[in-house]
Amino acid sequence: MLTYLKELFNNSNSNNIADEGDKNQRKLQIAACALLMEIANADDEFKDKERNRIIELMKKQFDLTKDEVVNIISKSEEEINKSISLYEFTDILNKNLNNDEKYRILKYLWHIAYSDGNLGAYEDHYIKQISNNLHIYNHERIAAKLEVKEELGL
Repeated sequence: MLTYLKELFNNSNSNNIADEGDKNQRKLQIAACALLMEIANADDEFKDKERNRIIELMKKQFDLTKDEVVNIISKSEEEINKSISLYEFTDILNKNLNNDEKYRILKYLWHIAYSDGNLGAYEDHYIKQISNNLHIYNHERIAAKLEVKEELGL
């Protein structure tokens, strides 16, 4: 009986840890998506091209299906409406990503900014603010921008 209770407790405890890990991963996905959406909305137009690019990048970054990403976009919209600043999202990324992963997210932001073929002043401003919040140096921000421009042939 004692062995059974120990196993039950251990299994229950490991399920709680797994659930907690899933919740943290979902928060991370929502935070990353929210930042991408903030860049897409910086010019007050959330175009289909930008939405499709966000779906593509989120699928790639987090190994998700299109339906999962669409759900995350919906949750991100809710979180954006409740948020008071970008810091809420960048803080989650800072706590869960290493420098290389944050740099990759920064490149994704540039991809969204350039998805319509040009860079708006607000998009540039938001990316600078986000990169500062992510503790990414200016030279890294500029390097990411140049890499993306080269990848896109701009």
